[in-house]
Amino acid sequence: MADADVDDGAGPLTCDRSGGLHAPSLPQEWCHCQGFGKTTLLSALLGLAGPAERLVLAEDSAELRPAHPHVVRLETRPANQEGAGRVTLQDLVRQALRMRPDRLVVGEVRGAEVVHLLAALNTGHEGGCCTVHANTASDVPARLEALGTAAGLDRAALHSQVAAALSVVLHLARDSAGRRRIAEIRVLARDPAGLVTTVPALRWGEEAFVREEGWPRLRELLRERGQELAS
Repeated sequence: MADADVDDGAGPLTCDRSGGLHAPSLPQEWCHCQGFGKTTLLSALLGLAGPAERLVLAEDSAELRPAHPHVVRLETRPANQEGAGRVTLQDLVRQALRMRPDRLVVGEVRGAEVVHLLAALNTGHEGGCCTVHANTASDVPARLEALGTAAGLDRAALHSQVAAALSVVLHLARDSAGRRRIAEIRVLARDPAGLVTTVPALRWGEEAFVREEGWPRLRELLRERGQELAS
């Protein structure tokens, strides 16, 4: 088992290459945490993308540092003293689509840019990922719903787009020793009402990941992309 170890000054973060965290494995990934480690993890995952792939990063400030040879960075810009020249994340996502990215990445989704990102992921731009703040992994659909509806997307349309565009939620937390690690991996599903929910697939136990009810679906997603894991 090979690992990618990253240290951002606050302690190492280990990304298991064989446990479903290889960046090309899934078409879409959402990395979620409660305020620590998400940028480090996302940078590590992006560094595992194929060297021929183009990564286009849209951020408020350049925090992602993937070790990758083909990275295009886009940053937001405030308006000048005359009130002109502002560039938002929404603008950057639209610009990024013209660059034919293999991986479209939004550093942190927290506004109307979620609408454009979902639209992009549903129109052939596979490989998108971002971070989003939510209280728990199971709260991610509700958080996306709040952001999308605030931007004018109705609830049903939002859940339809999320279900079609996204595959996996990664949740980071600190363990009892204070180390940051992936605490949980969930796959997305839809309930009888058509709303998106998350189903636990892997949960970090005392020393290793424990398989949960969503494991068969996660394994299927990986198999579809050439990553065969033990049953």
